[in-house]
This record gives sequence, C-alpha cells and structure tokens, in this order.
Amino acid sequence: MFLNLSAPFRSWQDVSKGMLWAYNLNYMDWLCQPDMDFETGAGWIERFISDLPNNAIGLQPYPTALRGINWIKFIAKYDECLPSSQHKRWNDSLYSQYEYLSRRLEYHLLGNHLLEDAFSLYVGALYFRDSGFYRCSSRLLRAQLNEQILSDGAHYEQSPMYHCILLDRLLDCYNFSANNIAFNSQKSITLLLARKACQMLGYLESIVWRDGTIPLLNDSAYNIAPTPAEIFEYARRLGLRWQVIPLGASGYRKFLNEYFEAVVDIGNIAAHYQPGHAHADTFNYELRIAGHPFIVDTGISTYEKNVRRQYERSTAAHNTVSIGNRDSCEVWGGFRVGRRALVKIIDDTSKYLAAFHNGFGKQYLHKRVFFLSQDEFTIIDTLPTECTGVSYIHFAPGVTVVEWDKKHIVTNLAVIHINGSYKIEITEGLVSQEYNRLLPAKIVNFFLQNDTIHRSLKTSL
Repeated sequence: MFLNLSAPFRSWQDVSKGMLWAYNLNYMDWLCQPDMDFETGAGWIERFISDLPNNAIGLQPYPTALRGINWIKFIAKYDECLPSSQHKRWNDSLYSQYEYLSRRLEYHLLGNHLLEDAFSLYVGALYFRDSGFYRCSSRLLRAQLNEQILSDGAHYEQSPMYHCILLDRLLDCYNFSANNIAFNSQKSITLLLARKACQMLGYLESIVWRDGTIPLLNDSAYNIAPTPAEIFEYARRLGLRWQVIPLGASGYRKFLNEYFEAVVDIGNIAAHYQPGHAHADTFNYELRIAGHPFIVDTGISTYEKNVRRQYERSTAAHNTVSIGNRDSCEVWGGFRVGRRALVKIIDDTSKYLAAFHNGFGKQYLHKRVFFLSQDEFTIIDTLPTECTGVSYIHFAPGVTVVEWDKKHIVTNLAVIHINGSYKIEITEGLVSQEYNRLLPAKIVNFFLQNDTIHRSLKTSL
C-alpha cells in the first residue's frame, strides 16, 4: 500500500493508481520497513534487476536516487546474509544505476529533485569508494545546500513535509559521511552536512505544533515523511546539537500563547524558479486552540493533474481572501505558477503582523493584520472600496457550528466575532490530512461588499 491505495503487484510501471503511486513502488522505501525480512527484500531486488531494462519509470533519476540509498541501507543491514555472488550482482546493477544517474542529474527540475540526486550520489560514492562520483556529488551538495536551505533553516520550497523528507535524507548523508572518514578525505563536507542539518533542525523545532505534528502548508500531508519526533531522535543518535531558529526567510511566522497556536504565511512564492509545490495561499494561516485544530489548510490529497489538485492549490482552498473569484497567484498544470503576488511586510513582531500583497493587480492591494492577545486572535482585512471578494475559513474536521449570525459564529471550540457588513454562508467542504483521504468539514464564506473597506475577524475562547 502507498498513499492509502493498495493494489496487487502487476509491474514496476503500473500507473493505475496514479503516477505518484508508481514512483513510490520504484523508490523501494519499503525495503527499510521494520518487518521486511532478508528473503522477501532480496526477492524484490532480484526481480527489480531482472525487470529494469524495460522499466522506464524505475530508470528516471528521482526514483533511482531514492532507491539507491534504500538498497545500500538494506545491503548494509543484511551484509552477513548475502552470498558473494549475489552481493556482486546487486553491486553491479547498483553501480550501473548510479552511473546512469550521474549523467542525468535533474538540472532541468532543480529544487528537491536535484538535492535528492546529490544526496544519493554522495552516498553511492562513499559506498563504492568512487572518486568520480565523490567529486561530482560533493560539488553539487555544496552548491545546492547553500542555495536551498534558507537563513532560518527552512527548505526553500516552503513545504513542511518536504522539509522533513530532505532533513531525514541529509541526516542519512551525514551518517554515511561521518562513518567513512577513511575514504572521505574532505572533512569540510562532513562539517557542512552537520551545519546544514542543525539549521534545518532548528527551523523544524520552530514550525512544528506543540503535539509534534507539522502544519499542512503548501504540498504537505501526514504519513509521508518521518515525524519530527523521529527526526529529532535520529539527529540526537548522531550526536548533533542544535538551537531553535526564529522563523524569518521562509515567510512563515508563529503566534503562540497558553491557548492559541497559529502559523501564518506572509512569504512570496518560492523557490521563484521552481514553484511546483507552492499554492496560491498568500496570507493563509492555520489556528489551533488548546492544542485542538480549529482552522486548517485544506491539505493535499493528490498529485494527479485534475480538478481536485487545482482546487487544493487555489486561493479558495485556503484561509485568506479572493477578489473577483481570482487566485492570488496563478496556479495551473498541477505544478506550475504564472503570475505571482508580491508581499510587503509593514510590521513584524511576535504578537502583531501586518503586510499587504498585490496578487489581484496593482490596484487591488490586500492588506491583512494578525494580532494575538491573551484570549483573542484577531485578523483585520483591508481592501479598496471598489473590490468584491470572499474571505474563507476552513474549519477542522470535528469542529461544529452551533449557531451563527452576521456578528458571531459559535462553534464547539471557540467563538468568532465579526466586525463589518458581511453576507455569510456556511457550506460543506472537504479537507485532506493524507493522500487520497478526504474528510468532511465546514467552510465559512464571508462575501465582502463593495462599500466595505475595513473588516475584522476575532476568535475568542
């Protein structure tokens, strides 16, 4: 089973459950699951080697990179069980796959794909003691880690899920590097891996919720990446020590007190040349009350280029404002972004945040203020008088609306106080916390009137 979808094995190129499902089949992450015994894993490796010449998906660079590290982990775990002839056959295939990867590094995609290529080629270089792989991967790692890890420790694609995936792989890379000093003569690369890992750990500790889960911002879902707790424990086993890094360059901010916990997005689309995992979510936020999810991102349920994927990236799927039924950034094609909103931050403190963006055209500046007091979380939106639009709130599954009017929305967790002339509708919607699983939830639509300039939402206990 991958992505909550199960099917019997037909071929390595089975796309009946979607392309991402087929990719997961070829990553072979499942070789490292706790209940995988040697005989079963070895049988799948043998089958993969036999089928590889006709497996176009398995030969793509990204699956090759992820699979390479998984094979090396499996071989290292069961080294004593491997007959020498079988070990040689596996190594011959694996080395050929790494040669193929080294000639097809994903410069055309960049982003996390190219970084995963670099991680894997570096691990392959240490495993095979190959100086050519080592020179190429070391050079690429230095460049991409410095490019892709921001000053606050975030991965620049602004997805907490991908941050965890890449941090876990970085820890693997550091682990291999620190334990292969005899071949790995450049101590500086090991130090770089440790330093970047500590930066990413510091960011993760800042962005994570109190219960140890991640905000589901941009392309993020649960049960794909290792959990923050697993990552922190792995880092501690490797002897790494880090400090919490305040949120900054990532565009995210955290509001926190005894009752409220909110993560706010005031960043621009990033990386600007690879925005495939970004959404049209400028000024979006998630809010928890007393540890319970209250207002949530709708999440992602699919990578298929379909209507649901388009909606999940749209402004309407986020807790922000749409003007004229437009998206704040032009998302299209499943992983593409055209026109982008530009954000200007006015005030930025731990309790008060103000910014505006021009995502709906120069004449349509949306200003939003977030303010946290002891018992209230307040949002104030200001739009030009000629604008009409909708402000959306997506409640978490399980949040029920007890009663509502133009001034209040009473729920089982908190009361939302409304200041301004609104038409309000509460509709049924769907949110996703995992791939291919949709949960019913309430959506509040605040229709903004032409003559309404200033409006605020205030959430109190």
